[in-house]
Amino acid sequence: MEHNASRYQSLPFITARGSWLTSSKPSRSLYPPLRVTNMGTDAASIDEKRPSSSIDIHDPDHVAVRTNQVDTAAEFASRDDVPVDPKEALRIRKKIDYHILPLMCILYWIQFMDKTTLGSSAILGIREATHLTTNQYNWLGTIFYLSYLAFELPQNLLLQRFPVGKWMSFNIFVWAVALCSHAACKNFAGLFVVRFILGMCEGSITAGFMIVSSMFYTRNEQTLRVGYWFLMNGTAQIISGFISFGTLHIKTSSFEPWQWLMIITGILTLLTSVAFFFLFPDSPTNAWFLTPEERAIAVRRIKENQTGVENKTFKKEQMIEALLDPKTWLFALFSALGNVPNSLTNQRQIIVSSFGFTNLQTTLLGCVDGFVEIMTIWTGVNIVARIPNSRAYVAVIYTAPNIIGVFLINFLPWSNKVGLLFSQWTTGVGTTGFVLSLSWLSSVTAGHTKRVTVNAIMLSAYCIGNAAAPFMWQNKYKPRNHIPWIIIGICYASCMLTLLVIRVILRRENKRRDAEPRDETYDNIYIERLTKEGEVEMVKVPKEFLDLTDIQNRDFRYVL
Repeated sequence: MEHNASRYQSLPFITARGSWLTSSKPSRSLYPPLRVTNMGTDAASIDEKRPSSSIDIHDPDHVAVRTNQVDTAAEFASRDDVPVDPKEALRIRKKIDYHILPLMCILYWIQFMDKTTLGSSAILGIREATHLTTNQYNWLGTIFYLSYLAFELPQNLLLQRFPVGKWMSFNIFVWAVALCSHAACKNFAGLFVVRFILGMCEGSITAGFMIVSSMFYTRNEQTLRVGYWFLMNGTAQIISGFISFGTLHIKTSSFEPWQWLMIITGILTLLTSVAFFFLFPDSPTNAWFLTPEERAIAVRRIKENQTGVENKTFKKEQMIEALLDPKTWLFALFSALGNVPNSLTNQRQIIVSSFGFTNLQTTLLGCVDGFVEIMTIWTGVNIVARIPNSRAYVAVIYTAPNIIGVFLINFLPWSNKVGLLFSQWTTGVGTTGFVLSLSWLSSVTAGHTKRVTVNAIMLSAYCIGNAAAPFMWQNKYKPRNHIPWIIIGICYASCMLTLLVIRVILRRENKRRDAEPRDETYDNIYIERLTKEGEVEMVKVPKEFLDLTDIQNRDFRYVL
């Protein structure tokens, strides 16, 4: 059967009937569904290379689209065509910030503090108490990320299947129990199991936050918000340093300082899980702190993202598109290389102690690492928010000091412990690059299943870098650790190059789309809605809320 694209232009609208969005004209016959890639003014305009849409064409008089193919916010977004009042949009954004940003910041602080308890415990006696060898200690860092890696895709799929806030709450609770259980471990095997559980649960947090940030905020706002909750890693280092310092002064016969650290942080995590369950929203379409009118405004104000809010249906074609998209793997490469240096999380205090500082001095000096991270992330995301399309350039500039720090650590005299200490602090500046990459990835990916898949791939790469890196810290390289530091320097340089390549590719794609004639394929999609009077009315679904991918939607432009 030959289908001419121009034959479908006469279709008046598409309405909602049960589980389908369907045309108001009755179907006269049934045809096998046709996957439409494009509808232009004539058949020659069909671009066969473009991924298939979710629209099923049965015949010239019947068009059908499953209701689960559109975004969950489609009905909210289509309530009226009146532009959102900027003052009202700002009020809603502030209300969203007030209710969800503190919770996100607290949780990210908690999760990073929990993750670094192993490094803090290294100088609090955990290695001696559990008889850990250097290799076993490294394995405890690696198994966390191997578990994270193994469960990252399932976690992302479950985040799409279940309410985001509730699923994260469950994971936080399990991880709180696992963290407290560290205190009962007497050997490597016990610690191995609880670290495995921690990695399994944490896979839901960053992925969940990336989804939530794209649900509630515009692309420019996402950069700032991702920076705000990620800089809590620095806050965690400061607070963890003081908690570790305090536990060194706890003198009990049955509990050692490292065990107190695990119990204290575990209780804080448990309290956070309860707060998340009751207070954290799953989506702007059902946020408890917004009225129905405010929910509609919250949805409509992110229309510019061209990414919608969410869709609970897994779409195989979007997953395939994510796997075939070159930028997916470039971001993954950046994530893997950028997180090899993250092995310093568990090594930093050991390294500082090797410079000749006491345990008490080392715990307090760890607070400076947190301060450096806070200041650099805060300044970096604010610069990006103020200068359009500067993400790649700012990330590269902030990574440069890391290479300088690596150079100094390798060549300064070992007796210059203050210089070595400042050099190590300098290597913390580049964290800003990874933070910007998280918000950048969310901003250049559309289609909920595609976004979930891409997030899973990038965070899996994050795990690979973190899992492989601990084994480069070997006794034979101590005390200078020249080999590990050289590897870290190479990774930083490679990250800078990768970011610039991503920018060039996206910029070229934007220019190509600017030169294309406008695609009107998805301009006239409607849903049926009951008014307060019980009457049926037709409302148009904006293209931005059809759950199209960034490749399907030719109006999508990539931020740089």
